Amino acid sequence: MTRETNGPSAMERLLATLDLEPIEVDIFRGRSPQAGWQRVFGGQVIGQALMAAQRTIEAERFVHSLHAYFMRPGDPSVPIIYQVERIRDGSSFNTRRVVAIQHGKAIFALSASFQVEEAGFDHQIAMPDVAMPEELLGEQQIKQQYLAHAPEAIRKYWERERPIEIRPVSLTHYFSDRKLDPRQDVWVRATGQVPDDRLYQAAVLAYLSDMTLLDTSLYAHGTSIFDQGLQVASLDHSMWFHRPCKLDDWLLYTQDSPSASGARGLTRGNLFTRTGVLIASVAQEGLIRKKANE
Repeated sequence: MTRETNGPSAMERLLATLDLEPIEVDIFRGRSPQAGWQRVFGGQVIGQALMAAQRTIEAERFVHSLHAYFMRPGDPSVPIIYQVERIRDGSSFNTRRVVAIQHGKAIFALSASFQVEEAGFDHQIAMPDVAMPEELLGEQQIKQQYLAHAPEAIRKYWERERPIEIRPVSLTHYFSDRKLDPRQDVWVRATGQVPDDRLYQAAVLAYLSDMTLLDTSLYAHGTSIFDQGLQVASLDHSMWFHRPCKLDDWLLYTQDSPSASGARGLTRGNLFTRTGVLIASVAQEGLIRKKANE
C-alpha cells in the first residue's frame, strides 16, 4: 500500500469523512473520498448518519443501538445531506431518525437510540478459540504469496490502502470455489489512530461493521462478492453497542449466516477485543442475486 509521503493516511481521510459539516439546525453535509468507487461504501453512510445523530445528543448519552435501511446506491461524486429528526428525548433514552439524501431522493435511513450510562446486569458469550492475529498472514504477505494469480477484483481489493486492516483466520474463501460452512472469523484493526472520543469510536466501529459481513452468506455456495456474475448489495443493517472500546488494537469479528433464500442472505456478527470482551453485535441482510444473462 503506497501513498504520498506528505498526504493524509487512509484513517485520516476516514476521520475527515466522518467530520460532517453542519449547514442548518439538525442538517449536515457529508462528503465521500474520491477513491474511484462507483458507489458509496455502505459503512461510510452508516458511520456518517450515526455521527449526524450523535451531534444532536447530550454529551453524557451514548448510542446503544442502530437500525438502518439502504434504499439507493450512493453517488460518491456529490455530497450527501443528512437530516436528523429528534423523535424523543427522555430521562434515560433518546431516539433519533436520520435520512440521507442525494439528488433530491432518500438513499438511506437510520434510527438510533442513545442512553445515559448506568450499572446493571452484565454477562456475555465467550469469544471463540481462534488463531491470534500475529499468527496469521499480514496483508503484505497475502499480496506476495497469493495475489499474483488472483482474479483482478480480488487484487484490487487487497492492494487498495484502507483505514481498516483485515486479517482473515482462513483465506480459503478468497482463493477457492469450495463450498464452506457459512461462517468466518476475521481480525480487524484501525490502520491509524482513532481519537479518544466516543463519538468517533462509535462511528468508526459502525463503518468497519459493514466490512466482510455480506460475503459470509456466500460461503455455502462456493462463491464470493467478487464474482462478477452476482449482484450483491446491503439491504439493511442493525448494530448493538454493548461496551465502549478505544479501537487501539485488533478486534475479532466472528460471523455466521443462518439463512439465504429469496435472493437474500442474512449474516450475524460479534466484535470482541483481543482479551475476549464483547463490544458490539451486528446483523445484516443483503441482496445476493445472480445477474440475468445479457
